[in-house]
Amino acid sequence: MRTRPLKVALLGCGVVGSEVARIMTTHADDLAARIGAPVELVGVAVRRPSKVREGIDPALITTDATALVQRGDIDVVIEVIGGIEPARTLITTAFENGASVVSANKALLAEDGAVLHAAAEKYGRDLYYEAAVAGAIPLVRPLRESLAGDKVNRVLGIVNGTTNFILDKMDTSGAGYSEALDEATALGYAEADPTADVEGFDAAAKAAILAGIAFHTRVKIGDVHREGITEVTAADIASARGMGCTVKLLAICERAADGASVTARVHPAMIPLSHPLASVREAYNAVFVEAEAAGQLMFYGPGAGGSPTASAVLGDLVAVCRNKLGEATGPGESAYTRLPVSPMGEVVTRYHISLDVADKPGVLAQVATVFAEQGVSIDTVRQQGKDGEASLVVVTHRAPDAALSGTVEALRKLDTVRGVASIMRVEGE
Repeated sequence: MRTRPLKVALLGCGVVGSEVARIMTTHADDLAARIGAPVELVGVAVRRPSKVREGIDPALITTDATALVQRGDIDVVIEVIGGIEPARTLITTAFENGASVVSANKALLAEDGAVLHAAAEKYGRDLYYEAAVAGAIPLVRPLRESLAGDKVNRVLGIVNGTTNFILDKMDTSGAGYSEALDEATALGYAEADPTADVEGFDAAAKAAILAGIAFHTRVKIGDVHREGITEVTAADIASARGMGCTVKLLAICERAADGASVTARVHPAMIPLSHPLASVREAYNAVFVEAEAAGQLMFYGPGAGGSPTASAVLGDLVAVCRNKLGEATGPGESAYTRLPVSPMGEVVTRYHISLDVADKPGVLAQVATVFAEQGVSIDTVRQQGKDGEASLVVVTHRAPDAALSGTVEALRKLDTVRGVASIMRVEGE
């Protein structure tokens, strides 16, 4: 074993960063044995130096992150500060000054992953980011390495623990959205400002990263169709139950049947209770990967939190340090297919549409005519009515999303349709 330690700088010391520092200290001997050399934490960049950080030598604390990554003797920089800037500049500066980088920054990777990969390649450094996608769940490395010889056709999963907790509570307890969100906040699953989670931004960033790796093409967060869960109601959950389904916020990345394009989307969807994703409870994550030779693979586990995310960071740290010792680099960006990302309108899916209609003869015929005119085939219809008011629930066969959207717009123009109570896609069948 080499006795001279590999030097590590840590950018950020919040929930994840402090756990990374703790494990590096308490498991130092094990990490050294696995790497083949000791690792030494030589600097921790923070915004608030006065905060007490148990187990971290105060002498390591600095507010000058730029000076830390410019030292020139750093082997690996761990970036867990999040956001676009200054993280992007700090990472590229680290590459320029001889360091490889381990990051958990999904937002940055989904927005500027190509730029970061290009910088890493230019300077001969590693860029690893297992923790950016699904916490402790090994997913990036299996896609980049284990399945590198296979053809991945679909990635489908739950990649945000906050929204899964909320939807699970709505399903199991009958709670409304606001009540379930309050519980998630009280338990620490939701941030004080939960917008990134509940509006789907977090899941969309992860979907962009996964699609890029799986399909060997460049997918940015702006390419991902995004819908959150704020409009999901207790009535939607009950309707799903009536169909033998549950509601989940899904990230879905698919290769077109002809292989000429890909799609990436995040939205709530009904999935059958028989589907393995339906049993993913509380704040857990799970992802299905469908590959040509390997078939269906499922990855399951805690998708967020200090310890799970730190586990993924340290796994990357071990890999990058081993590469350093071997004077090699791991896999970089693979974007050779250059496949276009198709718009959501071209995605073929099923819909569950709940309508408030007048309770009188001929309404069902009018509604069915609209679906027929838009080229959308109806699978099932359920109607209930009383005292002049009625509800009509229509489940379609698979059709292009644009056709389904056109159907909804045409339905809104019918005099007999009082309103569209809910619209939700049906997946996993």
